[in-house]
Amino acid sequence: MTDSQAPVAPTGSNPVAAAPAGVRTAADVVTPEVIAQLTRGVAGSGRTANHTPFTGEKLADLPESTPEDVAAAFERARAAQPAWAATPVRARAAVLLRFHDLVLGRQQEVLDLIQLETGKARLHAHEEVQAVAVAARHYGRKAGSYLKPKRHTGVVPTLTKVTELRQPRGVVGQIAPWNYPFELSVGDALPAFVSGNAVVMKPDTETALTALWARDLLIEAGLPAEVFQVVLGEGPVVGPEVVKHADYVSFTGSTRTGREVAQGAAARLVGVSLELGGKNAMLVLKDADVEKAAAGAVRACFSSAGQLCISIERLYVHESVADDFVERFAARTKAMRLGNSLAYGADMGSLVGERQLETVSRHVAEAVEKGARLVAGGVARPDIGPLFYEPTILDGVEAPMAVCTEETFGPVVSIYRFRDEDEVIRLANATPYGLNSSVWTKDGRRGHAVAERLRTGTVNINEGYAPAYGSVQSPMGGMKESGLGRRHGSEGILKYTEAQTVAQQRLIPLAPSFGMDDEKYAAFMSRSLKAMKAFRLR
Repeated sequence: MTDSQAPVAPTGSNPVAAAPAGVRTAADVVTPEVIAQLTRGVAGSGRTANHTPFTGEKLADLPESTPEDVAAAFERARAAQPAWAATPVRARAAVLLRFHDLVLGRQQEVLDLIQLETGKARLHAHEEVQAVAVAARHYGRKAGSYLKPKRHTGVVPTLTKVTELRQPRGVVGQIAPWNYPFELSVGDALPAFVSGNAVVMKPDTETALTALWARDLLIEAGLPAEVFQVVLGEGPVVGPEVVKHADYVSFTGSTRTGREVAQGAAARLVGVSLELGGKNAMLVLKDADVEKAAAGAVRACFSSAGQLCISIERLYVHESVADDFVERFAARTKAMRLGNSLAYGADMGSLVGERQLETVSRHVAEAVEKGARLVAGGVARPDIGPLFYEPTILDGVEAPMAVCTEETFGPVVSIYRFRDEDEVIRLANATPYGLNSSVWTKDGRRGHAVAERLRTGTVNINEGYAPAYGSVQSPMGGMKESGLGRRHGSEGILKYTEAQTVAQQRLIPLAPSFGMDDEKYAAFMSRSLKAMKAFRLR
């Protein structure tokens, strides 16, 4: 489509990004050959399909897994896992580093798939490429350090030799969501693989091609194919089967489903990590750079059309700068270009499904009906695609409006004004969620002081979400109802292992010896314990 052929946006609505000449289409990307290549080895005796949000058209026919198919996938993974675990850590890590290079070298392929399956803008799709490459590099370089045996001081120094080992859990069951189908599938699986596990992954069917592309590339990088199994199908059918067979469960999704996953894992006494919902707050303090905060709010609120667990849905602005901020933020929001082409240039893409569009429309309509004011957006854009909705700013939102407390998971943000920091920290924390938050101030020390009082797993100062999420040496996850466990850093890999302590006693036993009776042995040990404290032994 040329510039002259671009659809004309309604008056007062967000403009449409023009598609460049010669841009690829779904038919160019998802060919029968590509589908055949990506679905090789997928456990599925039935048939299902996925669709593109851009048009609603079918992308591919896919295998659909039955409970028996899921069980068979776990059997294959379990049979292959011991040999993979016996492979030296350095060799496993080398697979991740080769995968890193392949991802960056062939990123256009996966960017096309991410866009077609999620409807997001290409720059937002590239965030996934960045995140996966960073995780592959980090664990490719650091896995050996995280997993190496560690010496500890024994109960009797020099006489008790203690080593902590890290053993893989076995077969990890991973249930991945639709909103970030590259990063939240293979990005989470990489530390599981490098620590010696096999993985049976259930991606969302509508975004399965992206996950299957990642599997294909990992196999090309040297991962044994049987170690990475993929099962597809309806969540209520296939998801519980994954939990039923896994030695550890990794889940990203809604809090409601997360509770069900946790209950299923608990019944089997297997570990679980959960990244769940959020109602994330951004705090613009009175000394913030208003222009930078307004620009940052666009990124924080509308990346991937707001379909991001760590995006901002509540915007608290100090009353002294609120009018200026809202004016700048609204102007930037209204200028955002919406688009559906497989090319850079659009500022925001589509919602992913009818359910998301219904939730967004309902939250906005109810808020306006109860007295909230539309500052920007608030309308669907079927002229671009069936699931497009304009980036929306609401002012005057109050309880019990649904948008005030419920997670919208769409391009909608509410503005709230505050007077002092104690008040805004209380308001920001007044939610059952605790995933991410953002603080804007020119005073770094002040920003850190506020951050320490916010009950969220990550806090970003003078940015929305990317610095904390992208800093993969540090843990990322949620407090309260936003989840259990962490991805990234040491916690992100050690959760996929079992700690094993091996203690070797030398020379004398931990029992009466050398002619000591029980009383003399007890006195000897008491003196020894006092001496160890005096010598500051730990």
